[in-house]
Amino acid sequence: MKRIFLFLMTNIAIMVVLSITLRLLGVDSILAENGSDLNVQALVILSGVIGFGGSFISLAISKWMAKRMTGAVVITTPSNNVEKWLLSTVEKQAQIVGIKMPEVAIFPSSQMNAFATGASKNSALVAVSQGLLDNMDQGEIEAVVGHEMSHVANGDMVTLTLIQGVVNTFVVFLSRIIGHLVDRVILKNERGHGIGYFVTVIVAQMVLSILASVIVMYFSRKREFIADTGGADLAGHQNMINALKRLAQKEPEALPEQMAAFGIDEKPKKGWAHLWSSHPPIEDRIQALEERAARMAS
Repeated sequence: MKRIFLFLMTNIAIMVVLSITLRLLGVDSILAENGSDLNVQALVILSGVIGFGGSFISLAISKWMAKRMTGAVVITTPSNNVEKWLLSTVEKQAQIVGIKMPEVAIFPSSQMNAFATGASKNSALVAVSQGLLDNMDQGEIEAVVGHEMSHVANGDMVTLTLIQGVVNTFVVFLSRIIGHLVDRVILKNERGHGIGYFVTVIVAQMVLSILASVIVMYFSRKREFIADTGGADLAGHQNMINALKRLAQKEPEALPEQMAAFGIDEKPKKGWAHLWSSHPPIEDRIQALEERAARMAS
């Protein structure tokens, strides 16, 4: 709750500063001179409600959506030794990182992947693919599970949701400001909202959303390095390095777009497209772990 409160207060402060800045720059005056009835303060509130509302709804239903989209089946009563071991491993790691036991699931995929999601660190879901269980040894699986448990313990699902909420708020706010300026100043529409406003808002929101996602993905990549170190601390550096090397041997199966940031890896992007990657290149992650292991050994 403290994390949510701080992010909300930060977002409100930013939007207040933005509102004041627009007034100092004379945007209010320009709109008024051109017959605009835009209430900037009301738009700030509306943008926050829309921006954060969608993000929090997505977070609230994240476990349900993850199960539906991947076909993940929660282990309630283990049916074999592998499932017993997996539950035991998650339980042990949950005690170490100080969180409640998450739901543990297996999803039907021949590719190696895993993810964690949930509305809070004490109400999470950790899932691994059947392909990961079939192709990795226990040490490597333990490292991957540790990576996902670190995401949960660090509150990464909530953090990314809040960051997304902040950028969504800006996107909604700025796209409508741009729409009003185009409609009233450029197109000289005097009453209501003309077609120029709606077209401009749609185009501006699309462009700003694409640009804003760069910010979210930047933070996502940073969280992956931290989760890797968490997996290394829980299962050993060499196990985490070996798991990443194993993942590098085969291109991972793409998770649904809404969950891509919470997987263990994603399909690599090249060139400028890397700015929209939720994960760093796997070679960089391996190098970072090897350097950390060397520092700790010296």
